Amino acid sequence: MNAITIFSPATVANVSCAFDVMGFAVENAGDRMIFRKTKEKGVRLRMKNFRELPVEPEKNVAGVVALAMLKKADPDFGISIEMEKGILPGSGMGSSGASAGGAAFGVNQLLGEPFDQNELIGFAMLGEALASGVAHADNVAPNLFGGFALVRSTHPLDVIPLPVPDGLSVSLIHPLIEVKTQNARNILKKSILLKDAVTQWGNVAALTAGLFTGDFELIARSMHDGIVEPVRSMLIPKFDELKQAALNAGALGCSISGSGPSVFALSADKETAEKVTRVMYEIYQNIDVPFETFTSGIASSGCRVIHS
Repeated sequence: MNAITIFSPATVANVSCAFDVMGFAVENAGDRMIFRKTKEKGVRLRMKNFRELPVEPEKNVAGVVALAMLKKADPDFGISIEMEKGILPGSGMGSSGASAGGAAFGVNQLLGEPFDQNELIGFAMLGEALASGVAHADNVAPNLFGGFALVRSTHPLDVIPLPVPDGLSVSLIHPLIEVKTQNARNILKKSILLKDAVTQWGNVAALTAGLFTGDFELIARSMHDGIVEPVRSMLIPKFDELKQAALNAGALGCSISGSGPSVFALSADKETAEKVTRVMYEIYQNIDVPFETFTSGIASSGCRVIHS
């Protein structure tokens, strides 16, 4: 292939209690990226929108991923990348992860797929390190491969795909304000009480078990974050009202998507998720903050070629 167009999905990371170790892919929100081989070696970038993002490869999330892959593969051609962002930077819906994961996927396709799944995640993590200062994988793993992903370790990299129970759906509200991941990390506590850590570990383990068994009640009991959410929720207008309204409407759980400001809620079926989205919409209609909402299934696949 000399040129391909791909879709790179949005993701929800942390999934309430699973900070930096779990995420899932969203079905109907994401970026489009066009990759073309060029005679000149190296990487060239073009932004179709969000032109304030840097196009110098070494300063761009997708660019640093592509540069690293070309350095490793050493092909006799270069690659140009045209990016159309469908996920706003700073939204908490995996914008940098979509750029980084999409770059890893697209470049690998044009190279003839020499890199395996773990290698692609590793390359994509370079982009996350540029964006947030931390090479985390809870966005790029589900972005690349779909569904839920559990990151047991990043050194060495060990990512476990998790099943998606039938019917599980997500509601998302994105206040159109920017929360930079690095800033959202800087406000977190540097130490926590052991009893709080033990509670969090139990919730992560139970959430994982709930996904494997399709036990929605267990998923609901597990979606409690006593460590990160209480700190970051202060950055999100009306967070407590959104969460309570979502739970009252039947959501299994509700929390911050990634570093915010987006808020997500999981529901056992699409009908409930649509109801949850409506009550979130109603809360934000009454305040002076622009926003957008989504209702979606969990994407069964991650990055994919849509034209070649």
